[in-house]
Amino acid sequence: MISTSTAIAFKHQFNDIIPHYGLLETDAFREALEEYGGFEALFDKLAEVRKAVFGAMEELFDLPLKTKQLFTSDRPFGGYHDATAKLLRESVMIDEAHVPETSIEASPTSYSKTIESFTHLAAGLEKTIMRMVLESFGVEKYTDELIYATNYTLRAIKYGRPQTGNEPTLGADAHTNKIWITLLYQNEMKGLEILTKDGEWINIKPRQTFIILSGESLGVWLNVLLSVPYNRVVTKGNKVRYSIAVFANPRGGYPVKVPEEFVDGKNGSLFKLFDYDEYLQHYASQIAALGVFTELEVYCKV
Repeated sequence: MISTSTAIAFKHQFNDIIPHYGLLETDAFREALEEYGGFEALFDKLAEVRKAVFGAMEELFDLPLKTKQLFTSDRPFGGYHDATAKLLRESVMIDEAHVPETSIEASPTSYSKTIESFTHLAAGLEKTIMRMVLESFGVEKYTDELIYATNYTLRAIKYGRPQTGNEPTLGADAHTNKIWITLLYQNEMKGLEILTKDGEWINIKPRQTFIILSGESLGVWLNVLLSVPYNRVVTKGNKVRYSIAVFANPRGGYPVKVPEEFVDGKNGSLFKLFDYDEYLQHYASQIAALGVFTELEVYCKV
């Protein structure tokens, strides 16, 4: 289960990983990925900017609507999205958020430096986690290649106050993330839920830790050797919930394919080569036309 029993503590340097809560062995780290598709982790540098990050997010979403609408993107689901009748959720998604010229830092406002700093820390940490994942499966030789082929997208989300009193309100439908890895941070208002293999939704309590979740792209690349968990957001109460995520996703044009190490006479590749940007366009067009979509594992299945 994703809880303090499966947490890792990361100290100042990204490569200085101090085992915590029983994840001393590589096998235990791999087991967390195979069984739960993620884990809870501590990183003191992120904890130091926690208060400032959520303060910056309040400032961001308090901007006039016309100002927020200036955040635009040519990519599916990018830019600013206002709340809807179904989902009381505002969001800003910035593609290539690790690049200052394309990040929220380009905005001349006081919150920009804080969020840019958070993105830099999160992207660096995700590189370390990717290295750990590949080492745990014995394919560390691909580390530099995959890190080079990774784009980092930031998404800041504000979940409004539910109008239903103390009744649970759906903030985000159940879904899997389509990317390599997600790093997610939430404020003191709980809401993130993860679906276990036993079919139980568990609520992830907010604290100084952050959540790492594996995505479908990584699951496909590893020929389904790890679990890709469904997650959703269910809010309750009359307070605003904020969350911020950095998605490590395959860069457009990079051919994602199962390595030869996971293919032999008994176990063939379950998936054909795919381009993440092409899938994202396909996914978005299906949502727009039909309101449904094809999961990545189905899209590239052999």
